[in-house]
Amino acid sequence: MSVSTAAAPRTICDQLPVLGCDVTVPLVTGGEVTYAALDYAASAPALQRVWDDVAAYAPYYGSVHRGAGHLSQLSTDLFENARRTVAGFLDCRESDQVVFTRSTTDSLNLLARALPAGCEVFVFETEHHAALLPWQDARVTVLDAPRTPRRAVETLERALADRDPHGPALVCVTGASNVTGELWPVRELAAAAHAHGARIVLDAAQLAPHHPVSVRDLDVDWVAFSGHKLYAPFGSGVLAGRADWLVAAEPYLAGGGASRRVARRTDGGVDVEWHESAARHEAGSPNVIGAYSIASACKALTEAGWDALVAREQHLITRVRAGLAEVPEVRVLSLFGDDAPRVGVLSFVVEGWNSSHFAAALSAEYGIGVRDGLFCAHPLVRTLLGGDPRTQGECGATEAAPGEKSLNAVRVSFGAGTPDEHVERFVDAVRELVRDGARWRYRAEDGRCVPVRDQA
Repeated sequence: MSVSTAAAPRTICDQLPVLGCDVTVPLVTGGEVTYAALDYAASAPALQRVWDDVAAYAPYYGSVHRGAGHLSQLSTDLFENARRTVAGFLDCRESDQVVFTRSTTDSLNLLARALPAGCEVFVFETEHHAALLPWQDARVTVLDAPRTPRRAVETLERALADRDPHGPALVCVTGASNVTGELWPVRELAAAAHAHGARIVLDAAQLAPHHPVSVRDLDVDWVAFSGHKLYAPFGSGVLAGRADWLVAAEPYLAGGGASRRVARRTDGGVDVEWHESAARHEAGSPNVIGAYSIASACKALTEAGWDALVAREQHLITRVRAGLAEVPEVRVLSLFGDDAPRVGVLSFVVEGWNSSHFAAALSAEYGIGVRDGLFCAHPLVRTLLGGDPRTQGECGATEAAPGEKSLNAVRVSFGAGTPDEHVERFVDAVRELVRDGARWRYRAEDGRCVPVRDQA
């Protein structure tokens, strides 16, 4: 595996302070309880460090790059320093560009717009929709779900061997599954791509918050990730990597900031000279606070120490897996097998339960927030549940009533800000719900299971 879990060091760090750790929520059975946020894979809470840094900067906020005033110059320095911090966090090459975007989805759509003419794209059906769908204007080969890391590499090598070796090609792959949490063999896939003249982009949305990501070590051409999964939920993301395709492409958005010079022509048209730096794809007023928050999170995670962070997360993963294994009715979903290394993301189904019903009961009766559905990875979830990955379907309860089977799952996810108590409460709640059933009645409403307002 290209990203593996090393042996845990003797010291496991404390949880990192995050916002919302003391928020209480009402229970349908009466009273309140501290909310257990176990949906980090969708959006992680803001680190206290990030919030403090943003709050300290906010009074000094100003426009960037063109303002003559002190606050504008200060904000410009902060914005460009954030770019350098992210480049260091990702261990980028000297010639790489760091482009600030809105999210991983935005980053991969930007790259899709920058593909050279005739580019072929290779992507596994196991990808998040953000990585599966942006390539509609290219020739796309969707690869079947591999059942081992080695099979993933072999599948890619066979597909690449059949392509035109003289044309451009791109491989898009995740670093860690947003459904199973399993780590993918990124380094080996990158080697296979480069051996066949293709480039590779890494979707690190689920990897970057849990493990160090080195562009140089993994030898990937681009990395994309989102701030809202990296404890910096302020509407910014990153695309970092090789500059040539980005510089050769038309700007992702046309407007101020992307343009270096604009002049009227005598025929009434407009001539434009675009920037060749990252600004080429950052038209409009950039999200300075979003970029700064990502840089702050990068610093906080680096300073906490990856060895200690990974060790603590593995401790939580072990506890969750051991607890779920004690409940025979629970089946944890896996692509590569139970022994595959993973980050703090696990999906499961419970015999006799509709997944939306189970998630609703965890929230309403225990104050535990998880996710249910297909997790924007519909083909993968349906494959793992024994359905046809080509079947179209929606997330949530849809027509399934509480207790009915559905091709959906429950996902629990956690990270650097998760207290041990939240994990323990989750394991106890799963065991109790399976043993005793829900204490409240639920009904389907707008595709979701919700508690009835009047139990009587």
